[in-house]
Amino acid sequence: MELAKSFDPKDIETRWYSAWEAAGHFSPSRHESADAYCIMLPPPNVTGTLHMGHAFQHTLMDALIRYHRMLGDNTLWQPGTDHAGIATQIVVERQLDQEGKDRRQMGREPFLERVWQWKEESGSTITRQMRRMGTSCDWSREHFTMDETLSRAVTEVFVRLYREGLIYRGKRLVNWDPVLQTAVSDLEVVSTEEQGALWHILYPFEQSEGNGEGKGLVVATTRPETMLGDMAVAVHPEDERYRHLIGRHVRLPLSERTIPIIADNYVDPAFGTGCVKITPAHDFNDYQVGQRHKLIPLNVFTLDGKINDSAPAEFQGLDRFAARKKVIADLQAQGLLVETRPHKLMVPRGDRTNTVIEPMLTDQWYLAMEGLAKQGLAAVESGKVRFVPENWTHVYNQWLENIQDWCISRQLWWGHRIPAWYDEDGNVTVAYDLEEARKLSGKENLRQDEDVLDTWFSSALWPFSTLGWPEQTSELKTFLPGSVLVTGFDIIFFWVARMVMMSLHFTGEAPSGRCISLASSVMRKARK
Repeated sequence: MELAKSFDPKDIETRWYSAWEAAGHFSPSRHESADAYCIMLPPPNVTGTLHMGHAFQHTLMDALIRYHRMLGDNTLWQPGTDHAGIATQIVVERQLDQEGKDRRQMGREPFLERVWQWKEESGSTITRQMRRMGTSCDWSREHFTMDETLSRAVTEVFVRLYREGLIYRGKRLVNWDPVLQTAVSDLEVVSTEEQGALWHILYPFEQSEGNGEGKGLVVATTRPETMLGDMAVAVHPEDERYRHLIGRHVRLPLSERTIPIIADNYVDPAFGTGCVKITPAHDFNDYQVGQRHKLIPLNVFTLDGKINDSAPAEFQGLDRFAARKKVIADLQAQGLLVETRPHKLMVPRGDRTNTVIEPMLTDQWYLAMEGLAKQGLAAVESGKVRFVPENWTHVYNQWLENIQDWCISRQLWWGHRIPAWYDEDGNVTVAYDLEEARKLSGKENLRQDEDVLDTWFSSALWPFSTLGWPEQTSELKTFLPGSVLVTGFDIIFFWVARMVMMSLHFTGEAPSGRCISLASSVMRKARK
């Protein structure tokens, strides 16, 4: 047989890789006397193809796995992919947009069929890329976060947490993306400094007493369109300029309402005029002020960012930014616009749509985090979980020490649908399936919650759901906790911390003893 004149790595590597995989060389040895060594692959999103960041961290994991395999360890490298709720739905919606189609016209089930088609295409591409790179993970154990087995684990976790009193439904302000029309987390919001304006607006007193104190209060705001939902004007309780006015009322410009003047320490007397409009339904700080003063929030926006019918008729149906222009013009026409100053401010935008995020009062599902966070902090403090390099420990601790309850519901179609059913009166029943919901509620006519879970909810279960939990499998006993986790520093909050908390709560074990958080320029550039 004549040898080839030049070396062709593709043919040789492909042939030997297939032979090694067929021979089971990438599977655990299962030798009882061998030490267990396990790495959980951070599951790539089925949104396209792998990037350089994946290649970099997969190379590190492959080197570790092959080394321990050669040592004779019982070695598992667990592969799989993530359904990536928002990201994947955006990809498919953009494809449909190019075809002149809309998911709402298609309907939920046909749209989901289309997403599954994309998943098979993207997931297959990712698998081919990993095999071509020589990635020696155990492909016989490959999982997808919406597999039947993993979906069952997601339902089990949700129901258990609900029955433990840790999951609840509440009406609160959330970060709302008017383009996607779903809640997004703080971690999915990017705030950047932009040039804006500070408008000074006169709020006339309800009644003028003719004592020389002026026509009213001048309020400074960067968002004049939200004044349609104002419920009070706040001043600092120690501000000598306004202390005598606390308890009086002013007329809300452009509306037929009067609102009170209240005192709250939240107000900075040195900013603007020292008078702050309070709009509980459209500002996170104002919401807290409203809670303290028992103000009833008034939502004046629709879910797609237009003015709703709670506002005066002339503004209804306008886009929020068009409404801003009309509010300013009307204030000027009525002599209530005192001054406009250039002003730089931090503007929150969705990291996937780049649209300005709107604080929105909506009904959502929440997971209480205080107790879970304490477990997560204790795991690192005791050395059960260790970060490499160690400086990421501070970042992890700081986030968990200041954590808020997690909004786990998303107004999407692609994802794990929330296992909750409602009767005709709106009473909710959380159950494993419709049959159990009917038994628990005593009602036959039930509808399932339309929302799906945040994609990081299912990803947080990855270290134990892939090993067969809630069944107490031999794999779970052998490979949890894992030996090392190699991942990007930018998902310490999204993924690592949540995996730690969930794994500890449901198994008593950490997902991994060590977390290598990659902070190289390669990872940073790859994720942009």
